[in-house]
Amino acid sequence: MDTIFLIGRIIVGLYFLFAGYNHFKNLGFMSGYVTSKGIPAPKLAVAGTGVLLLAGGASVLLGLYPRAGIALLVLFLLGVSFTMHAFWKITDPQQRMGEQVNFLKNVALLGALLMFLAIPTPWPTSLSL
Repeated sequence: MDTIFLIGRIIVGLYFLFAGYNHFKNLGFMSGYVTSKGIPAPKLAVAGTGVLLLAGGASVLLGLYPRAGIALLVLFLLGVSFTMHAFWKITDPQQRMGEQVNFLKNVALLGALLMFLAIPTPWPTSLSL
């Protein structure tokens, strides 16, 4: 089971690391999208959430301070889901569906992260101190 847990941790950790990397790689493009949602200081918001994703993803991947890393990712998902993917505010059916998919994906990821909290620390095959 330790191997299966490690594989799952790698997948989840890399998902969030990749998302964080994209926040910085596509800072300009993502800032434009954030601006369209009415979020103040869009570049700062994208960079700040990128930091949450990178730190949280690395924490899950390495098993290093996993509760703190999960807290960062939960903070990210709660904030982003209800501001950026508020599908209930959108009237265009196609845009609404896209935002609903992203909202529900984030809710599922949130559920998975909460399940990680049920696993005693230090996690198997982790770098926990």
